[in-house]
Amino acid sequence: MPARDVYHVQVRTALLKDGWRITDDPLSLKWGVKDLHIDLGAEEILGAEKQGRKIAVEIKSFIGPSEMHDLEHALGQFMLYRTALRKADPDRELYMAITEKVYFKLFFGIEGLALIEDENLQIIVFDPQTEEIKRWIP
Repeated sequence: MPARDVYHVQVRTALLKDGWRITDDPLSLKWGVKDLHIDLGAEEILGAEKQGRKIAVEIKSFIGPSEMHDLEHALGQFMLYRTALRKADPDRELYMAITEKVYFKLFFGIEGLALIEDENLQIIVFDPQTEEIKRWIP
């Protein structure tokens, strides 16, 4: 089992506060004979008559010595997980959870917005201190 991200508890709490039910911690998938583990699986809590959205959340801290190396790693992991998820659980959407600080440093400018659009990234921006979700992109 992989090690948990430094913000694992904060993202889990933020999702619960935002009306999600954690279904998997971690969400395990197969890639051929290999195992993949996405940090969290969750379902939106709705009334009994209507089923909510299902998501998978990969938490990225970007605390390594190089933000660009962390970004390259995060994007590669996101694409691999998204492909595996489409095969194993096509009703579940993949999101990358990042702090507000990372969002404004790497994804808010022209280059970051182009990256989000070109790679069809779905991002959850959270505040680790308040353990709250600040925005969903897109």
